[in-house]
Amino acid sequence: MAATPQDVTSPKPLSGTPLVLLTIAVAFSTFMEVLDMTIVNVAVPHIAGSLGVSPSEGTWTISSYALASAIMQPLTGWLARRFGEVKTFVTSVMLFVIFSMLCGLASSMPMLVIFRLLQGAGSGPMVALSLTLLLSSYPKEKQGIALALWAMTVVVAPIFGPILGGWLTDNYSWPWIFFINAPVGLLAGVITWALLHKRETKTQKAPIDVIGLLLLVVGVGALQFMLDNGNDNDWFASPMILVLGITALVCLTFLVVWELNAKHPVVDLSLFKQRNFTVGVIGLSLGMFAFFGINVIFPLWLQLTLGYTATWAGLATAPVGILAFLIAPILGRNMHRLDLRAVVTFSFVVFAGTSYWFSTFDSGASFDTLILPRFVMGLAIPCFFIPLNQIYLSGLPASEIASASGLSNFFRTMGSSISTAVMVTLWQHRGETHHATLTEDVSLGHPATTQFIEQTTHAGLSHTQSLGLIDRLLTREALTLAVNDVFLGCAVLFVLLIPVLWFARPPFGSAGGAAGH
Repeated sequence: MAATPQDVTSPKPLSGTPLVLLTIAVAFSTFMEVLDMTIVNVAVPHIAGSLGVSPSEGTWTISSYALASAIMQPLTGWLARRFGEVKTFVTSVMLFVIFSMLCGLASSMPMLVIFRLLQGAGSGPMVALSLTLLLSSYPKEKQGIALALWAMTVVVAPIFGPILGGWLTDNYSWPWIFFINAPVGLLAGVITWALLHKRETKTQKAPIDVIGLLLLVVGVGALQFMLDNGNDNDWFASPMILVLGITALVCLTFLVVWELNAKHPVVDLSLFKQRNFTVGVIGLSLGMFAFFGINVIFPLWLQLTLGYTATWAGLATAPVGILAFLIAPILGRNMHRLDLRAVVTFSFVVFAGTSYWFSTFDSGASFDTLILPRFVMGLAIPCFFIPLNQIYLSGLPASEIASASGLSNFFRTMGSSISTAVMVTLWQHRGETHHATLTEDVSLGHPATTQFIEQTTHAGLSHTQSLGLIDRLLTREALTLAVNDVFLGCAVLFVLLIPVLWFARPPFGSAGGAAGH
């Protein structure tokens, strides 16, 4: 039911217990959705083994979810206008819970992939609308805190995902990574509906842009499929990957042209006419590209090269959340006193510094040595997410926040997806290059090689086993040098992004306030 004109003007902000309950409900739903992007990562080998498929086929459980979620995020604005923000959000949460349960009950890989697709589609509008509902329920002067709390759930969830996923898989079984969503989601949906169903936003019957929707689904689908399978198929040397790349390029190009001229666009690209929105989204998506790349490669290197278990790799990754968690509320309270461009610049400097720090480690680095830069990196996280969300929302009327949030979340998600594909490929290629270079220095005529083989022979290894050991040691060093290259590249990208931030124009006002354009 559409809201009455009186409700539409501006319902009073919530306060006291209702506000606390709403914040918890919305935070948990956001946490759950973002968590599901990463919780499956460490469980892929278990899922693949349990359902009798290869680990590379097992990764379809990750990509199917990301694909459906990415497609639905830009549609958030249209869905919210058509059905109301509260109704759309609660429906999204409930669909997410239902399909989470079905994922846990899946008995074959095709079933699991289909339910993950539907789970991702259900979850698409959740994150964007959670921010919209929080901002509309908080008093103007406290919206910085609302933004900080929301940003923290988006940041902390991917850090705890692998730890929780590893722990549940090791101690129970993989279906539990899906079952835990049910009680959390049900509680979040019920609380949100109870508090906000009388504050529903005005609805309008806008027709769906079928051509735009079709171009979006095919374009993003082809792009995601290309990213997931490119590395295994040697990228554009494969005809399939080439066709997918061309399909994605053509569809997404036509999508931009079509949506700019459509009467009822399914993706509101006119938002990019706002300078601050454009700068904020570029900073967010490219910053996320570098940040996510570090978070993908670091645990992979620990597990595949240094022999860490999934749980220990998760523990080595987790310290990044400590300072982030402590600083976010303080930053949220003081946003109006700071130049947000300077805050994001500080975060990129810290990211660049810690990325460079990582690029100096060798394969003998201890656990204590590895977690120190992860801990320091936590300084940068709230200074990256919170101000950029404020920057891209500044100057937008409340009616456009759902669309803006959905579109920026789409670019953030795609930044993460592209980052995963690019960084893993880069790591492997640099590893092969370093391996070839290191092998040149290892010849049977070299005194050091001869001495090493003699030592291993005395230890009981055959000549072939000694050569195998040398190759394993070279691979370990080559992949470590390759990780150093990736981290150095991320450090450079963070530095290059800094000038872009200063194209944003203050005042940045309250999130969603009609500050200067």
